[in-house]
Amino acid sequence: MTLLQEFTKGIAKENPTFRLMLGMCPTLAVTTSVENGLGMGVATAAVLIGSNAVVSALRKAIPAKVRIPCYIIVIAGFVTVVSMLMEAFVPSLFASLGIFIPLIVVNCIILGRAEAFAAKNAVLPSVADALGMGAGFTCALMLVAAVRELAGKVALLSLLPPGGFIVLGLLLAAINALLATAARRRGTTPPDPLALDCRHCTLCKL
Repeated sequence: MTLLQEFTKGIAKENPTFRLMLGMCPTLAVTTSVENGLGMGVATAAVLIGSNAVVSALRKAIPAKVRIPCYIIVIAGFVTVVSMLMEAFVPSLFASLGIFIPLIVVNCIILGRAEAFAAKNAVLPSVADALGMGAGFTCALMLVAAVRELAGKVALLSLLPPGGFIVLGLLLAAINALLATAARRRGTTPPDPLALDCRHCTLCKL
């Protein structure tokens, strides 16, 4: 793949939220407003870019048996930096996102890309992958937040936790229906679940 292809796949074809089903906790928890969705998306993308770059650069030096703890240490370092910067420059957003900023450390998108991509590829493709996945995650958060915020003007349920599940479910259903319709028009079968999605994750089995 070219760097452009590595970037664009995370926005649509392998969108971490709508196709890989990763990062569900922040997707449901912080999308009560577009501002929160944008803030969480940018913060996650920044950590993802930094951790992918470092893991890729050190991939040959990290022993296989301790790779996951090493990845977590790298990710935690970037989360600490991002958290301190947000607290200093956007304190209101930092307070609004609350505990979900430190919890970026255990976001399965970041650990998953470190294990599945950065640990196997050079720095530039890994950064391109991180940029695309970060952009895709940010767009997904903002879309869910926009729908919830607009629907919240009519029904308060949309802004409550059950509303997050309902909105996300409806968006996933709509996206899957569009993909299936597009596939039928091309004369192909609808796309199967991706091999790198949450249902096929091996990290939890380690």
